[in-house]
Amino acid sequence: MPAELIDGAALAAAERAAVARDVAALAATGVVPGLTVVLVGEDPASAVYVRSKERASLEAGMRSDTIRLPDTTSQTELLTLIDRLNADPRVHGILVQMPLPKQIDPQTVLRRIDPVKDVDGFHPVNVGKVLIGDPDAFAPCTPAGVMVMLKHAGVETAGREAVVVGRSTIVGKPMASLLMQPGVDATVTVCHSRTHDLRAHVRAADIVIAAIGRPEMIPGEWIKPGSTVIDVGMNRVPDPSMRSGTRLCGDVHFPSAQHVAGRITPVPGGVGPMTIAMLLRNTVRAATMAPR
Repeated sequence: MPAELIDGAALAAAERAAVARDVAALAATGVVPGLTVVLVGEDPASAVYVRSKERASLEAGMRSDTIRLPDTTSQTELLTLIDRLNADPRVHGILVQMPLPKQIDPQTVLRRIDPVKDVDGFHPVNVGKVLIGDPDAFAPCTPAGVMVMLKHAGVETAGREAVVVGRSTIVGKPMASLLMQPGVDATVTVCHSRTHDLRAHVRAADIVIAAIGRPEMIPGEWIKPGSTVIDVGMNRVPDPSMRSGTRLCGDVHFPSAQHVAGRITPVPGGVGPMTIAMLLRNTVRAATMAPR
């Protein structure tokens, strides 16, 4: 029997509708949540992501600004811009789109953003707050979205074996932190490129979070029957049967995994839409927390 699909697109639509209601309520008090996205250079994938974020913000009734800078922008120029946005009371959320040109150090840039406007959740202050379970933390959007998906799907986490495949600072590490928080209480294992016998770890997991960035690396035969599989991966691979010549796939081999897992997210239409929805939610929270 095929696994139950966890429909991220439908969940994201519901979350964005809830955000729009909250934006309208804030606007009635004179506060319009404002998100500013900074795009340096002309990376095609980044441009697509930025347009999606801008469209979603406007649809929610927010003030959305995108600042586009040439790829010759210096680090000093970018830091000066961030300082100006930090000081602007109309800007509640700041997002600097990655990757950045080679002359700019991303960690220096992320550390310059005011933590209370860091709606991406990448500033060390927010990373630390997530780790200790501070309720004021801005969690990175993708792991936060995964937590919403698990809760909505009714996935039991307390005492369950959760395996996070991937240890990035954007997904893997914060994902592990969120799964260990009181009230969630999963028993978490983080696997990575140096892990011995990855198959055995995945096979033992009640919950698998795949975020390693390798197309269809995890086959269905690795999956524990009845487990929950959340596929964070987004990979484009050749496919002559498609008009474009390519197709999108996750880090899990969906055709085989869907016949073993109890619940699974599709790619596309799974985690991806939730990431933008949680960015909007973080921006509304930032506006709510801002000094009046």
